[in-house]
Amino acid sequence: MANRILSYFWRGCLVLAPVVGTLYIGWLLISTVDRLIPIGIPGLGLVVTVGIVTLVGFLTSNVVGKAVVRSMENALTRVPLLKLLYTSIRDLINAFVGDKKRFDRPVAVAFTESARALGFVTRETLHGLHLPGHVAVYFPQSYNFAGNLLIVPKELVEPLDVHPTDMMAFIVSGGVSGLGIGSHGESMPPSMPPDRPTDQKTLIGHQGPGER
Repeated sequence: MANRILSYFWRGCLVLAPVVGTLYIGWLLISTVDRLIPIGIPGLGLVVTVGIVTLVGFLTSNVVGKAVVRSMENALTRVPLLKLLYTSIRDLINAFVGDKKRFDRPVAVAFTESARALGFVTRETLHGLHLPGHVAVYFPQSYNFAGNLLIVPKELVEPLDVHPTDMMAFIVSGGVSGLGIGSHGESMPPSMPPDRPTDQKTLIGHQGPGER
């Protein structure tokens, strides 16, 4: 019982930490701007902060701004620890809102003749892994801020005509929201594509952790 309570506590920490951290950083930034502005107008710090962020985005959209950003990135990536932190955060943000979005191709992967896992193709070519004919598919976990990345044969991946935002909400919520929810909250089963045979050896070789 004690172990279960402790596991719930740590799970709560994992859920709340990113939210609280984001809110704290936002509050800290806005409060700092408020203190720097000698005009005591409520909400002025928020307006100025949004304006500064937007201005930075505008300035870095031209050739000169991009050159400045590249110089800054080169300086940061020379330090090993800063390189790891900066590139990880940058790539994660770009995956969702950047020009090189990664989570915009929802697919269904056929692991058996009748069961499919929902995810997103994040990389088409895997030359560095020497796995021709394979793609990288990310599987978000329900009710969690984590997921599994599996390398699967292309023929097992089936593109879905679904908006990426709806797919992410559907997976993260455990199928409770996002797709095919009726007027009274009941789940409406999506149409199932025809079954395709799957080689058992391929299935065993590409199972994720904890699925065996």
